[in-house]
Amino acid sequence: MTQTVLETLTAILESRKEAPADSSYVAALYAKGEDAILKKVGEEAVETVLAAKEGDSDHLVYEVADLWFHTLVLLASKGLSAQDILNELSRRFGTSGLVEKASRTESNEEVKHS
Repeated sequence: MTQTVLETLTAILESRKEAPADSSYVAALYAKGEDAILKKVGEEAVETVLAAKEGDSDHLVYEVADLWFHTLVLLASKGLSAQDILNELSRRFGTSGLVEKASRTESNEEVKHS
């Protein structure tokens, strides 16, 4: 079976959870904890926005790759993977954005009143 890049990366990120902090960048990031991971995701999001404003397609792709990578680290730290996101996108596929947003609003209201 051929693995996709996301599947391979997911497996690597999982393996880094138990690795010594000094063995890799990702292991060190996990060791620093959630706040360090969240900070990195935030930094990469800002860099992505700046690259988009700059208008350089190559730079934008580079920054989005960094953002995706660090978001995958965040997901893995929470026991989630890219597949969870793909499943959610698949669930939304074919649903109008307005309908999907309304369903989230209704769900949030139900949670508030529970």
